[in-house]
Amino acid sequence: MSRIGKLPITIPSGVEVKVSSDNVVSVKGPLGELVQNVDPAIEVAVEDGHVNVKRVSDAKREKSMHGLYRALVNNMVEGVSKGYELKLELVGVGYRAEMMSDNVLDLVLGYAHHTYIQIPSEVKVEAVSDKRSNPIVILKSHDKQLIGQVAAKIRSFRKPEPYKGKGIKFVGEVLRRKAGKAAGKK
Repeated sequence: MSRIGKLPITIPSGVEVKVSSDNVVSVKGPLGELVQNVDPAIEVAVEDGHVNVKRVSDAKREKSMHGLYRALVNNMVEGVSKGYELKLELVGVGYRAEMMSDNVLDLVLGYAHHTYIQIPSEVKVEAVSDKRSNPIVILKSHDKQLIGQVAAKIRSFRKPEPYKGKGIKFVGEVLRRKAGKAAGKK
């Protein structure tokens, strides 16, 4: 039995979970609504304040799907009740971030041009620039998959390099640094 899959999901107050006949789970809460298609080999049941995820058989594929769908439903419940937040730090001289109108993020990342990225309406973005500290981009959303995808896209424009650490990194991320070139020969 899957250790993750067998755990029941507690439904917080203000959150409504529905399972349709064609195995589509919809979760509605104060922060929004999320929908997830579930594999037919997995049964999702809502019983007295808990969501239980069960598998039909003990085949290898069903075992692998059991924990996956339990985690996805749990992320949906947590997202619509509490929400998710990711912080990205821009490390480098002259690196800047600014939110423009129409949910467009303007990034200055050391290239000869500005980098613009269209942010989905479900993700709220805030660019914080304080003196004497690196600019920080704060992403907030109720959808864990979407916020992770947006953060990965932003980070892909300038991944942190191992020598000086310049680039876009998550706040609190520890980078493996390499030693630079050895000093010249005598």
